[in-house]
Amino acid sequence: MDWSDEAIVLSARPHGESGLVVSLLTREHGRHAGFVPGGISRRARPVWQSGNLVEVAWRARLSEQLGNYTGELRQAYAAQVLDNAVELSGLAAGCALIDAALPEREPHPPIFDGFRAFLGVLGHPGWAAIYVRLELGLLQELGFGLDLEKCAATGATEDLAYVSPRTGRAVSRAAAGPYKEKLLPLPGFLSTGGLPDDDEALRQGLELTGYFLERHVFWPQNKPLPPARSRFMESLQR
Repeated sequence: MDWSDEAIVLSARPHGESGLVVSLLTREHGRHAGFVPGGISRRARPVWQSGNLVEVAWRARLSEQLGNYTGELRQAYAAQVLDNAVELSGLAAGCALIDAALPEREPHPPIFDGFRAFLGVLGHPGWAAIYVRLELGLLQELGFGLDLEKCAATGATEDLAYVSPRTGRAVSRAAAGPYKEKLLPLPGFLSTGGLPDDDEALRQGLELTGYFLERHVFWPQNKPLPPARSRFMESLQR
């Protein structure tokens, strides 16, 4: 059994004397783990940093085995953000979230393309807003997409200010009425496009996606959100 694919490194941990077990987000084969012989060597280790784009080949005798990876670096996104603690934290959060949320060996090309796009905008204005949209896309791909385009009560498409924590549907300011305290804030940039008006809007966006990720993806597995995501939110607030 063997195949080749493009992949983003999600995580890597030492195994044995000189190897690594890496988890990759591949475009055609989904989240897929494998062993890299000699992966901790000085020459090989920089290739397998979380967030890097690599071209990989996987080989195993049987499809259900862990198998071995060989790979070549295509884009060193990890090295590009080493001097920016917030961007490095965002990269780590994205890798940890996808590694924990996606089922293994199930293809999700839209998530691969979205994550690659996010990595490509690191260092540019608006990268954190793209991260929030990456989380929205992850919810959508896993079957828990939010409806943020029109009001669940009236069908209005303007002045959408809240989201129902039960249905994940938007609610306009006028329709919220006395129930607004029970609803989740919807920052404008998620319903109208564009960038957040301020850091508070960005925080609200992350709290919104985090709520539904916890409820639908992680709580059913009796797991919390990855700690790397909490560290990312903390780094944004400093």
